[in-house]
Amino acid sequence: MFNDFSNSQRAEVLTQALPYIKRYNGKVVVVKYGGNAMINETLKKQVMEDIALLWLIGVKIVLVHGGGPEISEMMDKLGKKPTFVDGLRVTDSETIDIVQMVLAGKVNKTLVNLLEMNGGKAMGISGMDGCLIESKIKDERLGFVGEIVKIHISPVLDLLEKNYIPVISTIGCDKEGNAYNINGDTAAAFIAGALGAERLIMMTDIDGILRDKDDASTLIPELTVSEARKLYDEGVISGGMIPKVDCCIEAIEKGVKNVVIMDGRVPHSILMELLTDEGAGTMVMGD
Repeated sequence: MFNDFSNSQRAEVLTQALPYIKRYNGKVVVVKYGGNAMINETLKKQVMEDIALLWLIGVKIVLVHGGGPEISEMMDKLGKKPTFVDGLRVTDSETIDIVQMVLAGKVNKTLVNLLEMNGGKAMGISGMDGCLIESKIKDERLGFVGEIVKIHISPVLDLLEKNYIPVISTIGCDKEGNAYNINGDTAAAFIAGALGAERLIMMTDIDGILRDKDDASTLIPELTVSEARKLYDEGVISGGMIPKVDCCIEAIEKGVKNVVIMDGRVPHSILMELLTDEGAGTMVMGD
């Protein structure tokens, strides 16, 4: 713990972080946070503390969040059983109301409040505000599950210009006023691309990309888009990792410099990634 260090050791840690602070000062970093990485309340507070710290040293943080477990919990309380097709939540008209209530309400405002309590200046919006995430129906079988048509990035740029941390819940909309449940990883990739972000950090509940999914020591620290595509063919990237890596490639093709998949359950993983030599997780880069 930092509190256990002597004053000289603390000074040394801060000095070593200086090149990274200079590198990211004034740069846009998009953080995707959600799913099982959000369940532990103590860890959630710590992650928001880390994000507030990055904002305080001049990083332009954009926080994109999901909240699948919270949605399922609320559905359970209301006596509605979640249904999934190909890993996507079937979202009827009643469920999309619950999604809006949980994501744009409880989850979004909780994160905003935690950031403010730690010295950040945050503003919560949804993908419906300013038609930020313009969407259409992805598959009739899924109901109000959306596919992104276009990102109207102006609301996010306005908040960054006024030195806020935009906190974005992943609900899309169409021009007829329908709301859509949007995959959080996909939304983060599109938003990071629209911003030309320096980095997209995807905080998940896995270590990163592993050569052997059952052996954490086989973590691949870095790979290019071409190398990632070879790993698809080799079966190394399979199952639930496929859509995550697809989002990494999508973000890079849209102009993001690099994307990191990391375990958001590891304390201070985001600080290790941005402010140390060690890094965290797997970084995917352009060729």
